[in-house]
Amino acid sequence: MATYYCLLAFICGACIALQAAMNSQLAIQLQSVLKATSYAFFASFVLTSIFAATLSTPLPTKALASTPWYLWFSFILSVVGVASMYFLIPKLGAGNAITIALCGQVIFALLISHFGWFASPVKYLTLTKVSGLIFMLLGLYLINRTN
Repeated sequence: MATYYCLLAFICGACIALQAAMNSQLAIQLQSVLKATSYAFFASFVLTSIFAATLSTPLPTKALASTPWYLWFSFILSVVGVASMYFLIPKLGAGNAITIALCGQVIFALLISHFGWFASPVKYLTLTKVSGLIFMLLGLYLINRTN
């Protein structure tokens, strides 16, 4: 099962890179990062709504009342992240923009796991993880280094 999850995570990463590169070009065609972002979120909303309506059980009303208020505002982070990538890819290139963003993702993912933020399973930072992070950051630096 762990292999399946790793493969799915890899596919998700590929999807993120592909959609960012494609939608940055959509932003150029539409002459608007915000219009491309709006389209991406609207189309995503329609597709996920179809999936939710056909594959999910009804939303429990108790969940609405007990959900922490700040979780309802995570969409702001999505908009900033997505729109920024559509803006940055034509300026930096897909490889550079996405690998630099990956640095932020990995560092914050390690912090979220270490502290158990947002009910994430606690996975403490270890010397091995910090060493891996340093090597990964060095690799990302080498990828982005101008020759």
